[in-house]
Parts: sequence; C-alpha cells; structure tokens
Amino acid sequence: MFFSNAIFNNKVISMRSLRTKITIATICIVIVAVISVTLLCVFTIRREEQRKSDQLLLLLCDTGKSNLNYYFNSVQKSVGKVASYIESDIDGLSNEELKQHMDRVGPYFDEIASKTNGVLTYYYRIDPEVSTEAKGFWYVDLNGEGFVRHAVTDITKYDTSDTTKLVWFTVPKYEGTSIWLPPYITDNLDRRVISYNVPIYWRGQFVGVAGIEIDYSTMAEQVDSIRLYSNGYAFLSDDEGNLFYHPRIDVAKLTEKTMPKTPDGIASSSTFLRYKFEGQEKIAAWLPLSNGMRLNVCSPLSETEGDWKTLILNTSVLAAGVLIVAIAVTMFYTKRITKPITQLTEAANQVDNGDYSLKLDYERNDEVGHLTQTFKRLATHMKDNISNLNRQVYVDTLTHVKNQGAFTAAVDLIQKDIDAGKKNVEFAIGVFDCDELKSINDKYGHDKGNTYLRTASSTICNTFHHSPVFRVGGDEFAVILQDESFINIDSLVDQFDQAVERINSSTDSKWEQVQISMGIAIYDKSDDHSVYDVVRRADKNMYENKRKRKKALRAAEEKNIDVRS
Repeated sequence: MFFSNAIFNNKVISMRSLRTKITIATICIVIVAVISVTLLCVFTIRREEQRKSDQLLLLLCDTGKSNLNYYFNSVQKSVGKVASYIESDIDGLSNEELKQHMDRVGPYFDEIASKTNGVLTYYYRIDPEVSTEAKGFWYVDLNGEGFVRHAVTDITKYDTSDTTKLVWFTVPKYEGTSIWLPPYITDNLDRRVISYNVPIYWRGQFVGVAGIEIDYSTMAEQVDSIRLYSNGYAFLSDDEGNLFYHPRIDVAKLTEKTMPKTPDGIASSSTFLRYKFEGQEKIAAWLPLSNGMRLNVCSPLSETEGDWKTLILNTSVLAAGVLIVAIAVTMFYTKRITKPITQLTEAANQVDNGDYSLKLDYERNDEVGHLTQTFKRLATHMKDNISNLNRQVYVDTLTHVKNQGAFTAAVDLIQKDIDAGKKNVEFAIGVFDCDELKSINDKYGHDKGNTYLRTASSTICNTFHHSPVFRVGGDEFAVILQDESFINIDSLVDQFDQAVERINSSTDSKWEQVQISMGIAIYDKSDDHSVYDVVRRADKNMYENKRKRKKALRAAEEKNIDVRS
C-alpha cells in the first residue's frame, strides 16, 4: 500500500527524491570532510613523529661526529707537531746526520704518541732513495704497557712507485700531502688500523714519512657508544657504501668477495637514508668525518615510528563517531528543509525557462527564508538586467563599436539564411587592419595607440555608416555590407580612401593619422559554403593590400617622396 501511494503521489515522490539527494549530498560532504581531516591528522602525526625521529638520528650522528672528529683532530695535531719538529731538526741528509737526527726526534715522537689516545704504532721512515743506512724507526704498543721498538719494514723490497703497496708510505710520498688512510692490516703485526701520515721534506726534497697508526678497536669503541632505541647502532663507511666498521660485521675479516652487497639507498647524498638490511627496513642519518669517512647512525623503521599507530587508531575511532552523529543530524534536518527547497527548485526551473513570475510563500526568518526572498529579488533584478546586459555585452569598450562576440552572432545569423537555402542572400565582408599600431604603442605609448585606434574606428564608421562595424582583434575591424551598402561598395571604398587621405594630410602626428589596410570580399554562393569563406577571402585581400601599400611606401622612400596613405 505504501509503495502504491508513493507512486501515485507525485508531490511525495518529488519531496522524497529531493530529501534523498540533499541527505546523500550532505552526508558525502561530511564523509569527505571527516576523511580529509582524518587523513590530514594521520599525515601530520606521521610527519611529526618522523621529524622527531630524524632530529634524534641527526643529533646522535652530530654528537658522534664531534667526538670522532675531536679524536681524529688530536691525532692530526700530534703528527703535525712531530712533522714540524722533524723538518726543523734536519741538518743534512748524510747517513751520520740522519742517524743523529733520528736520535733527537725519537724521544719527542714517543712523548707525543704517549699522550695521544689509542695509538698502536708511530713511525718515522726515511726514503731508501735518500739513505739506505738510516732507515728510520717504528715503535709499537700492543698491550698498553708502553711503546717498544720494532724492526722496520724493508721498503727496498717493494716498488715504491706502486701506491697500492705500503700505502702508509707510498701514498703520502706521491700525493705530497698529509692524508688519512682507510683501514688496513699492518705489516708484521696483523692488526687492523687506520693511520694519519705526513710527508717530510728538507729544502724541497722528499725525505720520508712520519705517521701514527690508531688501533681499530679504539675507534670502534667510540662508534659502539652511539646507540638509538633498542636495536639502533652506528657504523662507518665511505660515500660509496663500503664498510670501514660495523658492529654486526667483522669488517677486518672481509675480502672483496665476502664484502656484503651495499643496500640500495645507503650511498645516497641525502642526509637521511632509507634502506633494507638483514630483512629490516631501516632509516639512517649520516655526516662526513674529517678523515673522509661517513658516520652513519641507523635504527629499524619500526622503532622510529613510535606511538603514531595508536594515535592514528584513536583519531580514526573519533572520526567515525563524529561521522555517525553528523549523518543522524543531517537526516533529521533534511526533513525540515525539504518543502522550501522543493519550492526553490521549481522556481529555479521557471527562471531557467524564462518565466520570472514566481510564487514563493516561505517567509520564515531563517536561512531558507532569506534565501527564498533573495531569490525572488534576484529573479526581478535578472529580468531587468538581462536586457541591459544583452545590449552591453557585444560592445567594445575602447571604440564603442561592436566586438568579436557581436561579429560571431551576426555571422551566425547570415549563415542560418545560407543553410536554409535562401536565394536572395547578398552581402560582402570588409576587413581592416591598423598597420602602425605596434610602432605607435612602442614609440609614443599605449594612450596614443588608443587614440589611433579610435580615429581608425571613427573613420570606418563614418564611411560605412549604414553597416555594422566590429572590432574583431586588437588592431583589426570588420564590416558586414548588406542592402544599400552592398550595392554601393565601390563608392564606399573610394569614400574611405578619400577620408583617410584627408585625415593624414591634416596632421603630422602619427597617432592622429590613419594607416589602414583594407580587404573586401563579396559572397559567391557558387563557391562559398559559409560566411567564413568570405571572411577568409577578405582577410587575404587585406594582406595583399597591405603588401602593395608597403611596397609603394618603400618605393616612395627610395625616391625621397613623402607618400601618405
């Protein structure tokens, strides 16, 4: 019974349909708004948590960098002091002089190395090309009880031009500068170290190398002290991702074949890295160290996310509750606004059909009532203003002739006659182009250019005063010649030329003259299928006229004759 009554009661159907549409639209808006706010909250929460995590990573990395750089710098300063002392102490390069020289610098080197933390060995080696007897010295401290002299490596067994061998000696020699070397295994001691080496010169000649080797474990202890969350750690690498130290990998035992593959993203130039290692997604921050290494501080991504998942869950539950309440309220109030909205819909249909005699009786002092009264006033104003708008919309504001829109409308009317097959369709199109507008704008300013356009427009209008004149472009005008104007085309063209000549001869100001190219085309029903065929032909004739006028002007200028168009 309910459905039968609804089917036959159009008003009920209309109201229920309108109510449904408003309800669905409002609910959709609420859903979109709630979802948007929820997503924004989720994004903000994740971004803030990520920002805090990134800041913590970077802070730990920066602190570790400062500590490691301080240590490396202390080593550099120690070797630098020794190198300066060595170079100042050299008296000559004879074997006896060098032996005495080493006896003097040895105690000083020992004192400096003893005060520097983590030093495993220190050495001062003489280049065999300088002396084969005074080889230098090498002191080691393997157990922390003090430095003892160790037999030096026989450099003469190696090709010192090969910088892949004896890197602590050959690299400084051929690089000619102080240098940190990446970790390597020391000769004879089988210990992994990093070293800082300084080339020694006397009077511009390379004498040897002074250097300190740092115990790898000392550096490792400092790196191991940098920890984040439960499973975060720090490690050292180069800018290509090759490992120098890793708390979970014994880098000392790795070879080129056993070195693990560098994870994607670890060699990025970005401060923050994302990569996968041992099946875990990780995030890391890195900073460069003064010895050329990278200090990386990383943590599993799952640990850096913090409590954002719980926050997002709570936000989502709250959003769902708000959504349910909003839907219930929307459905309740939709019932109250259905009737006046339905009336407004019917009134809008009337206005859409051009009927402005509305009957709206909803006058309550609420939003819908105000909307109803505003709509009634709007319909009245629309009725009064549409006529004025129709008159104004097709007028060019500068020249007060008709504009491009009016030209299109006029062409469409003529085209309808052509399409209808009327036999007495006769018309011509005139196209005019103001030749000097750009020059006048550039030279005298746009206000003079506007004067020039108004003069050109009035000249065309005065001559073709029985025909509609249109401004169809910035410097282009068009005229539709029909009836008497069509019959007198030739006479009007002559009158136009005479009018242009009179204006140009009466003034020397370029912006007050009229330099216009003109093209006329007559509709030929045997060849022209549309009005725009005639327009294109008129445009072509205009450009031909422009070409001839420019050619005549150039010829006149060559003969020094003042030619006026």
